[in-house]
Amino acid sequence: MDEPTKSGDDARRVVSTRRMEAIVAAVIFLCGAVFLYQSYKLGFRWAIEGPQSGFFPFYVSLIICVASASVVFGALRGHMGSDEESFVERGQLKQVLAVLIPAAVYILGIQLIGIYVASAIYISLFMRLMGKYSWMKSVALGVIICVLFFFMFEVWFQVPLYKGYWDVTGWTGY
Repeated sequence: MDEPTKSGDDARRVVSTRRMEAIVAAVIFLCGAVFLYQSYKLGFRWAIEGPQSGFFPFYVSLIICVASASVVFGALRGHMGSDEESFVERGQLKQVLAVLIPAAVYILGIQLIGIYVASAIYISLFMRLMGKYSWMKSVALGVIICVLFFFMFEVWFQVPLYKGYWDVTGWTGY
């Protein structure tokens, strides 16, 4: 079976695998270094009564730092993957960003207007724009799902979920 051909613009490489390995390993190294420092501040030695509270996190963080540093150096020296190998192509990156950017906006929406209203908007827009459903179906299903979740959590389980900074559902009394 033939593979579908990609257009020239969508098939262009955005970043190589080796470069992405180095970037991810560097980020992991930085996280490990932060944990290492915090564990050092807590105390990482073996005391008379046993290990101090930072003992195990310190050594796990040390292992993470050593492993990620070896990946960074291996990637920079060319021992891991080729620089010609594509990590992601432009068309693939567009598809990932089409999901990632709305998800980030949704998270911001939860902070501002709460989980129920933000979820109704997110579900409706995602169904319309990505699923190509009609506006009527999209909005109806988004609202129905969020109303059901509202009753399930707030009324039946009596577990309040975050209403947001602006608390637009404050009129409900929950």
